[in-house]
Order: sequence, then C-alpha cells, then structure tokens
Amino acid sequence: MENKSNLAKRWRLLSGEENWKGLLDPLDIDLRRYIIHYGEMAQATYDTFISEKVSKYAGSSRYAKKNLFSGVDIELGNPFKYRVTKYLYATSSIPLPEAFIVKSLSREAWSKESNWMGYVAVATDEGKMALGRRDIVIAWRGTIQALEWANDLEFVLVSGKKILGEEHDPKVHQGWYSIYTSYDPRSPFNKSSARDQVLGEIKRLVEQYKNEDISITVAGHSLGAAIATLNAVDIVSNGINKLADQPNKACPKSKYLKLGDLMSWHNLEAYMHGVAGTQGSKGGFKLEVHRDIALVNKAMDGLNDKYDVPSSWWVEKNKGMVQQEDGSWKLMDHEQDDDS
Repeated sequence: MENKSNLAKRWRLLSGEENWKGLLDPLDIDLRRYIIHYGEMAQATYDTFISEKVSKYAGSSRYAKKNLFSGVDIELGNPFKYRVTKYLYATSSIPLPEAFIVKSLSREAWSKESNWMGYVAVATDEGKMALGRRDIVIAWRGTIQALEWANDLEFVLVSGKKILGEEHDPKVHQGWYSIYTSYDPRSPFNKSSARDQVLGEIKRLVEQYKNEDISITVAGHSLGAAIATLNAVDIVSNGINKLADQPNKACPKSKYLKLGDLMSWHNLEAYMHGVAGTQGSKGGFKLEVHRDIALVNKAMDGLNDKYDVPSSWWVEKNKGMVQQEDGSWKLMDHEQDDDS
C-alpha cells in the first residue's frame, strides 16, 4: 500500500474524529486503504473457518494464532503487521440456524457446544510505525452459508441492560445477544462468554500498552458486524477502553463484475472491491487502490468471465486430506495452538 506514512499521520481522521468530513465523496485514497485493511482483517475470519461438517474440527479455525495471517494470505506485501493474542469462542443458549453455529458430524468433534468466533490482535512494533499507533483489532466472524436462513429469522428483542445499563431500557436482537453473552460450563472453550473473553483481553492489552498511543478497532461482516456493533457499544459504555487510573447515495457499477444476486451483493470481498473503485456521486468506477480483482471470486462467481478467474477458488488443498507415509489418506485440516 502506497503512502502508508499519510495513513499513519491521519489515522484519527480516518477513524472518524471529524465524522469523515470531506473524505467520503469521492472516497479519500487513504480512507479506501483503511477500510480495505479492516475488511481484510474481517475476511480472515471466513478464510480460516472450517465449515466442512465431516471434519472433527468443523466450527473451529484452520490456523493457529501464530499462523493466522500468513495462512489466509494477508501478510506478504502488507505493511500493517499484527500479532494475534487471543481466539474468541461463542455458544448460544437458544437454537440458531447453522449459518451461525456449525456443528461437526464427527463423534470425535473438538466441541459439541462452541464455535470459533473471531480473534483479538495487536499491532507489532513494525505495524505501529505504519499505522501511527498501537492498534488493537477485534474481528468477529460472519455467517458462513447463503442467506436463505434470513427468511426464517425472527427479530425478537430482549433487554440489553447487561451491556448498556438500566437507563432507557435498551433492547437488542435475541440471537446476536445470545451469541455474545452465552456461556456453557460443559465446553472448555465457553466456560466464559465471548463477551467476557474479549473484554478481558482488551483490558489486558490496554493496561500493557498504557504508555503508548492506542486505538481499539472492531470489525465484522454480516453476523460479525452485528456482534461487532454490540461489542463496540459494550466497550465504550462500560469504559473498557479507558485505564482505571485515567478515567445522497451513489451505486456505481464495476466493469469487472457480473450483475450478481442477493448472495454476491452480501459478499465482503465484493464490498472491498467497491471501496477500492467507487467514484462517489460523480459516478463511474475506477480502481484507486491496487487490489487484485481475482479476490472477488474467492468464494463466489462474481467476476466477468473474460478475466479467466475460476469461481470459488479459495479451497483447501484436497479438502484437508493429507497422504500418509503408508499411502493412506487422513483428514488433517486444523493446526493446534500451543496454548490449547
């Protein structure tokens, strides 16, 4: 990414300090890069997630924390370096569609109750130089199936007092709230809720880097965006970001893409492609940020056929099957973390 020094100097503006005044139409070049950067951090949660139900690790992350960013191929050529400090796991106290919580069919399933739900990462010293501060990122995983589940989704609201306090009797979506706040003593991964896991880690990192310029960025797409919104409000409402002792819309058409359908319109890679090329209210589409158009087809058939990029090309080699020394084959689709 070019002109990374501009981004380092402007990160407060790019994060909304002045409500993005003068940056949106057309999108400021640094803001394009900024949005795409965090979009890729969210996309990583899809790319590492094991959705193959026959795997005993269905519902978990394919890559260990130390290999996440290299495993999903967003490390090379990327000046924004981070280190994953914690994986986040969620369960639900109410029934939810399989688009949200994936259950393994294996009798040896890694977990019957929990799913991998995202991660917390912190900028390395090198990343801090490019970003202009010690950035702490929380990325939440989105839904992993097509949107048919939305037809049957009931928008039941429940009290959000646990997160937002007693005033004004706040309400939140029951499903999102359950994923964020539920725990299950039967699960070694969810003896504490996703909420408690993430807030505890943020408190630890804020304390660790209290003498530096810190930011907390929460990212997510689809379901992940809903959880990210809850999480961000929770952090601010409860002062987790503070130390205890320091208290008119244009819709341009990309020449690269097919017209698409509901599924492709909801695709995160397509969103990032749009961010890279939208020209705002003046209309038209021109890629202002160098971002390979092949990424659009990572999990769908969105590119025009003339670009010769196969659809849904992001697949694990042999679906994770690895040949053994005796010639037999074994499903080996999951890296074990050192601390798990």
